[in-house]
Amino acid sequence: MTRLAFAHMGLSARDLRATEAFYTKHFGFRRARVVSLGADEIIFLKTAAGDLSFELFKAVGEPPAPPVMGDGPAYPGFRHLAFQVDSVDEKLREMGADARVTQGPMDFDAFIPGWRTVWVADPDGRIIEISQGYQDQDNPPPMK
Repeated sequence: MTRLAFAHMGLSARDLRATEAFYTKHFGFRRARVVSLGADEIIFLKTAAGDLSFELFKAVGEPPAPPVMGDGPAYPGFRHLAFQVDSVDEKLREMGADARVTQGPMDFDAFIPGWRTVWVADPDGRIIEISQGYQDQDNPPPMK
């Protein structure tokens, strides 16, 4: 089988600079490449560890659906992006007014002791889960 590695997620943004600033300030992304397209550009962002990249495009038009809240849309598509942190409460303090909370914080100790999550919106309203304490299951049931 051919090697498979996650490459990037493409995000369309109303304001490329605001989106870039949000992810660099709060989630440790850095600028990896800029592709000039004359009046427009594509900005590639990458985490310091290099394990996640975004490709930012200038949005054209308005979203076809109303803004989402909570933990993201329930219709088919991407529900939310998620980042793991040591402390949800500390991350919210660090983010200050930039943390536009859409749901939570919530504790999920009934499933995993210490699992705590909050959902926030980025500058374009995409939902981001910020979570602490999640752990994979030792022996998940097989796919049927």
